[in-house]
Amino acid sequence: MSVIVTDTGFGPDDWVHGFVAMDEVPTALRPSLAAEILPDADPELLRPFLGKIELIRIDFPNFADGRGFTIARRLRLMGFQGRLRANGHIIADQYTMVRRSGFDEVEINATLAARQPEKHWMYRANWREHDYQTKLRSGKLCLASL
Repeated sequence: MSVIVTDTGFGPDDWVHGFVAMDEVPTALRPSLAAEILPDADPELLRPFLGKIELIRIDFPNFADGRGFTIARRLRLMGFQGRLRANGHIIADQYTMVRRSGFDEVEINATLAARQPEKHWMYRANWREHDYQTKLRSGKLCLASL
């Protein structure tokens, strides 16, 4: 069972249309299309199809593998407007990075959700305001403390 994490907390997976591998996207004839991307994939291959894809799920094989963050950022810079989902070994401490790189949500398994309950994720849900750049601009962070 998967748990979807968003800025509002834990929720069920509402995507019921399945996923296709990235290399199947050009031939997939579905009204609701979602693609699954592995961390070693080149997102540029999806550029011609971005307007047809509703959701892209990017796999994180372990929490130390940051390639998915780069893929998400590249997809957003290419103009992808659909949902971006980080899937796999993401931990609550990474939620701010997940959101800042362009993801809308995180898919975790029930075991991780039990180890890192919703309150751990919600602590980081206000990701737009709790970063050093915002504090620096507002004058709440002293350069000498850096």
